[in-house]
Amino acid sequence: MKLISWNVNGLRAILKKGFEDFFETVEADIFCIQETKMQEGQIEDFKLEGYTQYWNSAVKKGYSGTAIFTKVKPIQATYGIGIEEHDQEGRVITLEYENFYMVNVYTPNSKRELERLAYRMTWEDEMRKYLMGLDEKKPVILCGDLNVAHEEIDLKNPKTNHRSAGFTDEERAKMTELLEANFIDTFRTIYPDRIAYSWWSYMQKAREKDIGWRIDYFITSKRCQDKIRDAYIYKEVMGSDHCPVGLEIEI
Repeated sequence: MKLISWNVNGLRAILKKGFEDFFETVEADIFCIQETKMQEGQIEDFKLEGYTQYWNSAVKKGYSGTAIFTKVKPIQATYGIGIEEHDQEGRVITLEYENFYMVNVYTPNSKRELERLAYRMTWEDEMRKYLMGLDEKKPVILCGDLNVAHEEIDLKNPKTNHRSAGFTDEERAKMTELLEANFIDTFRTIYPDRIAYSWWSYMQKAREKDIGWRIDYFITSKRCQDKIRDAYIYKEVMGSDHCPVGLEIEI
């Protein structure tokens, strides 16, 4: 299976910047997006032939939101993690298949001055519990904008960003906790030393200079490791401040 994840930073905006060209070219079996910034049905004639669509939009319009477009219909779809505090922003969709769970996540940003870091810590703990609960039943494939660069190799300037949102000790420790709960970072498992980024600031020509962060992931249950065939970061694909990431897996 070929799986794709992309924070599109507004689906309506990116449709004017080549989204459908990439979508058709990549021919994913499951295509997950984050930060849709819209409600389902706000785009007229948005039909992706051969795909079933699943949407989870934020209560607040024009904010956050996730969607999954899949060729393979799941057994069922669920939205959120069953905790009202965390389920108002459209950040999680789970599709259950016969052999695995597909979980699309848009993790909350801790924001400038780390004003949302305390909430982020609570979210991380509840999300980890949710994923571990799924993993007890069948393997999990988690993808999305997880808003953390886990190791120093995952961003261009680690020293000057030590207390920046997405690279605090607290956020990195929560990612470590998740991986220690029998999950793996697929890209880093295959390419332990490869420098590659998935997000660049719009400021100071950061993308042109490749001053980026790797904050978009495919995380799987550890027992899927021998089923992973390749992991991708589509740096050349434009249209958002993030680029798509991908996973090829036999499952």
